[in-house]
Amino acid sequence: MQTTRTASSSGTADARPLDLVIFGGAGDLSARKLLPSLYMCHRDGNLPDGTRIIGVGRHRWDREAFVNFADESAQPFVEARYLEPAKWQTFLQRLDFVHVDASQSGDYPALAAQLRQEALRIYYMAMPPGLFAATCDNLASHGLIANDTRLVLEKPLGVDLASAIGIGEVVSRYFSEDRTYRIDHYLGKETVQNLMALRFGNSIFEPLWRTPFVRSVQITVAETVGVGTRGGFYDEAGAMRDMVQNHLLQLVSILAMEPPAALTSDAVRDEKLKVLRSLRPMSPEDVRRNTVRGQYTAGAIAGELVRGYLQEEGIPPDSRTETFVAMRAELGTWRWNKVPFYLRTGKRMQERVTEVVINFAEVPHSIFDAGSTLQPNRMVIRLQPEESVRLTLMVKQPGEGMKLKPLSLALNLDSAFTTRRAEAYERLLLDVIRGRLALFVRRDELQAAWTWVDPILEAWRQQDEGPRPYTAGTWGPAASSAFMAREGVQWSEEA
Repeated sequence: MQTTRTASSSGTADARPLDLVIFGGAGDLSARKLLPSLYMCHRDGNLPDGTRIIGVGRHRWDREAFVNFADESAQPFVEARYLEPAKWQTFLQRLDFVHVDASQSGDYPALAAQLRQEALRIYYMAMPPGLFAATCDNLASHGLIANDTRLVLEKPLGVDLASAIGIGEVVSRYFSEDRTYRIDHYLGKETVQNLMALRFGNSIFEPLWRTPFVRSVQITVAETVGVGTRGGFYDEAGAMRDMVQNHLLQLVSILAMEPPAALTSDAVRDEKLKVLRSLRPMSPEDVRRNTVRGQYTAGAIAGELVRGYLQEEGIPPDSRTETFVAMRAELGTWRWNKVPFYLRTGKRMQERVTEVVINFAEVPHSIFDAGSTLQPNRMVIRLQPEESVRLTLMVKQPGEGMKLKPLSLALNLDSAFTTRRAEAYERLLLDVIRGRLALFVRRDELQAAWTWVDPILEAWRQQDEGPRPYTAGTWGPAASSAFMAREGVQWSEEA
């Protein structure tokens, strides 16, 4: 079968062979995302010759056990139409496994014996952030970090500003910023990158992408799944740390950034940083007025009964962790002065959807028939489940008079392009291999996001009000609709 290059395969990779080491290689992320994505890179001929993928973990596995893990746990996450038996077998030949307890220095000589001196090394930390420091210390003490070794850090990168700074200080001892890749997989989505194309590649949008032409911006990341097997982790994190601090604020920064001088890594990230630093801090009273927390109770998803958060495995029966957050944010900039950004995320919601809604300002005066109800123009940029852009315009209805009705212009990216588009993790892994940093979070971006989030978390603790219950399969607590109504707006599904 002829090899098909993906839309992300341009560029020149390092000519040397690659040793890609996955700490947590036998974990859930490895099975669901990393190994399937690496298979797709292999299938399309995008891995350097001689690439080896070395799983590392506490399991006392050999290579055969890791191959069996890939067969049984990772292969089901490869789309059937792309699973070619012959290529899957050659992919498995790249795999190896080393038993290493990341906190135990004595285990690292076994890893050292597997690594090649001539190979480029990439360490992927798919494990709890509490192990980052010990792992970096041990890699350094055993001489396993070269001047060009790259480090990939999976979220969560701390639980607050202080812990994020601590992780950054440890990592920076051994890895310069241009060799550190902090993954936020939302930045690898094709539609997220299309946000910049829409803004900066089309003259009709950029002049209107500001106050007073934009009335409000909504960002929704809704999931139908519950916490699953992640109960222990999730109960310590909650929706604010798990989703708002990273995914949603990264989307805000891309939507609101000024045009960068170029599409180079630091030029793009410099502009995103300015947005994050311009987020207006919330006082305790602002937090009380402009945020809503929720926690799902038993209900039904797609006709099937599901249990509530407090009945999930690993969740204390008195937990006050939020599984839903809705909030109003503002940016202190000329472009976005007095334009509210409404952010919402939750588990066990009615639909699985990630979308950005740009609500443009109303026409200042209607000259049309009394039967015409003018609706403001709206742009809906959907990231999942499908990737699409929809712009709603007012048009004349056929017949006598000038009665108007809204009509949408729609662009479905899945049907518009025949080229297979890489999944988010696939694209990001390729960028790590090729040394591209633009789609990764810089250390100062991370700290700026935590600087804004920390006072909100503290205000919630001080107010000592638990999250509001909402039934699984709904759009969250009624209070989230009420606080939008107070502003004279509605969430997109209610409009």
